[in-house]
Amino acid sequence: MTLQDRAYAIFEEQQKNRGIDLEQVKKKLKTIEVETPSWGYGDSGTRFKVFKAVGVPRDPFEKFEDAAQVHKYTGICPSVAIHIPWDKVDDYDKLKKHADSLGVRIGAVNPNLFQEDEYIFGSVTNSNAAIRRKATDHLLECVQIGKTVGSDAFSLWFADGTNYPGQADIRKRKAWMHEALSEMYQAMNPNMRMLIEYKFFEPAFYHTDLADWGMAFNMANKLGPQAQVLVDTGHHAQGTNVEHIVAYLLDEQKLGGFHFNSRKYADDDLIVGSVNPYELFLIFYQILEAAADPNAGIRHTAEQIAYMIDQSHAIEPKIPAMLRSVLNVQTQYAKALLVNLEEVREAQERQDVLAAENAVRSAYEIDVTPLLVSLREEQGVPADPMKAYLQSGYGESILARGKGGASW
Repeated sequence: MTLQDRAYAIFEEQQKNRGIDLEQVKKKLKTIEVETPSWGYGDSGTRFKVFKAVGVPRDPFEKFEDAAQVHKYTGICPSVAIHIPWDKVDDYDKLKKHADSLGVRIGAVNPNLFQEDEYIFGSVTNSNAAIRRKATDHLLECVQIGKTVGSDAFSLWFADGTNYPGQADIRKRKAWMHEALSEMYQAMNPNMRMLIEYKFFEPAFYHTDLADWGMAFNMANKLGPQAQVLVDTGHHAQGTNVEHIVAYLLDEQKLGGFHFNSRKYADDDLIVGSVNPYELFLIFYQILEAAADPNAGIRHTAEQIAYMIDQSHAIEPKIPAMLRSVLNVQTQYAKALLVNLEEVREAQERQDVLAAENAVRSAYEIDVTPLLVSLREEQGVPADPMKAYLQSGYGESILARGKGGASW
């Protein structure tokens, strides 16, 4: 028996004593997919400068090649989100075939409505009807791209807002937003989902047109069942209870997906789980608790959540940084699967505060390395994905690209 076999046998016995069936845990772990973003592989930076790195992809095709490495070593990243026009190409069928040849697929399509000069005072909420038309046409363009590449999701984030009181009519802007999204909604195929993101500030400092989950939730409700809320974990005020938002949206069957990253102060876009891993764990705990609910609607919503990374790595090497984010997500999901939900429920019914809290926290404190190593062996990927990638030579081979890669 190898050292890993002994470690797993001990781990399995420990979890059995806690009432956890590891075969069921592994089964659920094998179903999670984490989508990585094309822009996470390109040059990025701060608000003051984009830092150019050697070996960065020069076009969307090379972005997919790098993303395929993350999937190769983790086994859980089969899709890659694209951003238009950052990933605009003349032939989307060609890009799709290229992705297929690498063993990955094109995931969510992300429209860009914040980098044109005309959008200085807003895109779909601009008081100029011609600019609103341009913005809406871009949304419709992204729907067509989605149909071409086989995508079933659109991630929408708007920088629209104002900096000063009286600068614009807030209620009119709300109506214009709904008008544009309604047109996009009507253009989607029945299998497509519109994931509406929110952000309480930045770049707008007085008001943002979709400032919080409630506004996104209200907009999604007005549009219909194919519209849901997208939670970016970095888009909240200090102290916000993100897992509470997750539970609420799950109960309303309106949680569509996540843009995972970490924050310390504002929208820092740091590596997932690097600042507050317990929050990430608690988010998964709420999702798994909902998935175990006999309410079929809630269970279906929990099972259809899109888990996506949204990071722009500025000082980190791109592929290792993405690997770290993905592995952090997998680790916290594995820990959440070790929560004995029955034990929690019994403690809640007894109103035993400490026992309930302990039932959740004790799972977080477990070292899941033996479980993840065993899982990866079964999936045919390296036991240590980061080490395997760093030893593969791929990082050195792409240095031939030189500087001057793709950037936002």
